[in-house]
Amino acid sequence: MADVGYIKFDVSGARAILIQELTELQARIADNMRNAGEVVSGKTIASMHVVHDEQQASLLGRVAFGALETGRRPGNVPKNFYTIIRKWMRDKGLHGEPKPYVRQGNHKYTPQERGDRQMAWGIVFKTKKEGSKLFRDKGRDDIYSNEIPITLQRIGDRLFKMVTMEVQSIKINKTPKFGG
Repeated sequence: MADVGYIKFDVSGARAILIQELTELQARIADNMRNAGEVVSGKTIASMHVVHDEQQASLLGRVAFGALETGRRPGNVPKNFYTIIRKWMRDKGLHGEPKPYVRQGNHKYTPQERGDRQMAWGIVFKTKKEGSKLFRDKGRDDIYSNEIPITLQRIGDRLFKMVTMEVQSIKINKTPKFGG
């Protein structure tokens, strides 16, 4: 019987393609975040990482990653939301208008701290009632949504090329002649 060609699929090569494309996706998303001014503390960028095993690979990030494009919808907020907003304000360098005291004496907060606290509570209240500004502005699609189809296309193209090269390399030795 003659040797018949067969297609071998290089699983390790396919895995390498997937990991490389996900790593490049991670870098493009981080660049998009920086270009859009969405980097405050850097924790979201630092949270992104590619995980993989023999069967699959994924790009993971923090739980609230989707809010980068959608914003925060109105409704319940975490108990520590005020603290989160205050930290966000500090990281971003935002300050409220100083609120001087009417009465003289010792006070717990400086006028600037009072202004900052008032601003933070205002942000908490408005976000709880109306959602974040990004949510109210109907979101955006330039952080990761535009990058995912590009990455899927690149993965598909590279895997197709890998299989095509394997098919082209099949050598069929001798084929038997019939009726002769």
